[in-house]
Amino acid sequence: MSEPSAHSATETHSATEPTATTLSYAGAGVDIEAGDRAVELMKASVSRTTRPEVMGGLGGFAGLFRLDLTRYPRPVLATSTDGVGTKLVLAQQLDRHDTIGIDLVAMVIDDLVVVGAEPLFLTDYIATGKVIPEKIAQIVAGIAEGCVQAGCALVGGETAEHPGVMGPEDYDISGAGTGVVNADAVLGADRVLAGDVLIAIGSSGVHSNGYSLVRQVLASSGLALSDTPGELAGRTLGEELLTPTRIYAQDCLQLIADGGLAGVHAFSHITGGGLAGNLHRVLPPGLQAHVDRASWSPLPIFQLLARAGGIDRAHLEPAFNLGVGMVAVVSAGYAEAALQLLTSRGLTAWRLGEVGLISGADSPGVQLSGNYATSGF
Repeated sequence: MSEPSAHSATETHSATEPTATTLSYAGAGVDIEAGDRAVELMKASVSRTTRPEVMGGLGGFAGLFRLDLTRYPRPVLATSTDGVGTKLVLAQQLDRHDTIGIDLVAMVIDDLVVVGAEPLFLTDYIATGKVIPEKIAQIVAGIAEGCVQAGCALVGGETAEHPGVMGPEDYDISGAGTGVVNADAVLGADRVLAGDVLIAIGSSGVHSNGYSLVRQVLASSGLALSDTPGELAGRTLGEELLTPTRIYAQDCLQLIADGGLAGVHAFSHITGGGLAGNLHRVLPPGLQAHVDRASWSPLPIFQLLARAGGIDRAHLEPAFNLGVGMVAVVSAGYAEAALQLLTSRGLTAWRLGEVGLISGADSPGVQLSGNYATSGF
């Protein structure tokens, strides 16, 4: 098995261009040797993500992946790109960088699996004001761990040093992933039917959306990342907010393998826009999703944010997942088996609602009804 291609010798970009022969790249703030050290430190992490289809070795200009056409005779490639958003600010404030890469993989790969695609590989991009090899290696270790959880290979990456544009401690990360699904097995709105059941799969916390509002709450309430509010059962607020996003790819693929296309019709990854905004994306014309709030209790972190920030439900629901990270839209006949399978895999899952016909011309695509199981929330 060949080693995966990974971050090649770090290419760096300076905001300051040399204007005379006495100037140097290092003098402009770019440390090529630090980039090379970062590559060496991340090699072991990247090697954990390899798959048999990966071709080439570490340090190539491009990652190579041999598609298995015996498994995918009618291949349709799926691609997604994303970042982590302002959750990065909290990671930098806490000087903890080993889990933010898991968030990145989750945001990219779980957008692929909603169409039924098997995630194949991911490439990443890290921009920073100053390459600190140990920090870059921690970030990439998290990305590699996310790829292991998702079952995809990390086949390439780029670390760019931007002195004069970003502060020495600042960085941003993004990634792009590719998956594959047979043309006759693509999931989505065209498979969803009236009578289908919505199965909620629990989130691990805030995941990677809504952190601009989170930071507003912190600033206005006086809460500190080192605080241990009663709602969090001894955990610090910083620990809770940096909890990595749950990666659902392998669980969703197992549901597809178990229930087939007759059982599993669509998935909705609950990210920015909340339940209503994301469920709407997998509904065909003429159908609406009925969600029963009483079917679950939002996680304690959301109860804390609502209390500390004085945020009402109308503003919470579009900003946060409130404890639902993924929704499977399945046939009524497969719903019980789907719940059992997810529970057997250690996930919290429950019947969230169902799909029905639109009752009126002005009815929204997604209707959330009732009150949450948590009193007063």
